[in-house]
Amino acid sequence: MKYQIRHTTKYAYTEPAPVCHNVVHLAPRSTAWQTCRSYRLTVVPEPAERTCRTDYFGNRVDYFTIHEAHRGLAITAVSEVDVEPRGALAAPVTTPAWNAVAAELAAGDASRDPGIAQFRFASEYVPLAEQFADYAKTSLKPDCPIVEGVADLTARIHADFRFDPKATNLSTPVREVFERRAGVCQDFAHLQLACLRSLGLAAQYVSGYLRTDPPPGKPRLVGADASHAWISVYCGAAGWIDFDPTNNVMPGVDHITVAYGRDYADICPIQGVFIGGGRHAMHVAVDVMPVE
Repeated sequence: MKYQIRHTTKYAYTEPAPVCHNVVHLAPRSTAWQTCRSYRLTVVPEPAERTCRTDYFGNRVDYFTIHEAHRGLAITAVSEVDVEPRGALAAPVTTPAWNAVAAELAAGDASRDPGIAQFRFASEYVPLAEQFADYAKTSLKPDCPIVEGVADLTARIHADFRFDPKATNLSTPVREVFERRAGVCQDFAHLQLACLRSLGLAAQYVSGYLRTDPPPGKPRLVGADASHAWISVYCGAAGWIDFDPTNNVMPGVDHITVAYGRDYADICPIQGVFIGGGRHAMHVAVDVMPVE
């Protein structure tokens, strides 16, 4: 599947802002199943300085700074991406037992990828707690195949929690999301990460997009027309496998991967600081269009 993605963020200020600095994670990744054919970042007004680099997790990061008074800022990323089916997965019942994978990680035996261990621990948005482990244990019983157990946990989060953009904001802790039983895709991804890491498993936060228009006869996925988030779990010999708790699916050609990190703080789409400007308002528009 070929896509063109346009992600536009606009800021309006009540007073002039003479300086701003911004860091952007908007470039889609190239992976075994996804190829980023092109990526263009446009900023208005024109930045005084622009650079890009690859971060610790392998994501492209763009940086820019503006040194002139401005009352508005427009950031537009346009990408063209090819996404292929991820290939047949091993039957869930044939994947390793989750507790065997956790023991492998605890013993430091995941030598195929020395970076795996960092995704076992607490991070800024993902605390470890017994309440999360207890919730996960309903799905991940001793010796349960890891993919089978994580798929069941994904389905339970989808069933037990309500998608409600008004229920939370970026500063809402996972514990409150757990109590309120409501949130958005970032909340559900952080919750599932907290559950799995609290059992000693390694899991990544994934940012990306959903296809805007579903194929004929398919339901429209929640979270389209915006940045989306899901998780990727280390499953031992089965490798890293993605799960989307917001939609209760295993991501395929409708999901476009942008970045991997420990949580939202590592790969926020746009973050920055500005001087002056008074009050400000932000508007975000995302279009993910299939290309014939």
